Amino acid sequence: MVNSETMDNVLELPPVLDLVAASALLEAFLRRRGERLVVDGGAVQRLGAQCLQVLMAARAAWAADEQNFRFKNGSEDFLATLELLGVPPATLTYAKETAS
Repeated sequence: MVNSETMDNVLELPPVLDLVAASALLEAFLRRRGERLVVDGGAVQRLGAQCLQVLMAARAAWAADEQNFRFKNGSEDFLATLELLGVPPATLTYAKETAS
């Protein structure tokens, strides 16, 4: 059996996701558009609203393309910021429905 995560592209988020990092984050997503993607937030120490907007826009783009987009391993700081901004971590994941 094939581990589906090995077939996914993994994007490890940098420690600081602020206004300065937003354009580089957008470029990182654009380079991976059309591919299954796992976003790893384990190293994030600071998350700004602009980068959160980029993350949510990427999730929406993957959903529009019907490609899996999974968020995993959110650091305590990342998850605390999501909670402060009222964004449930599950909203950062899109799983394409499969026919049974």
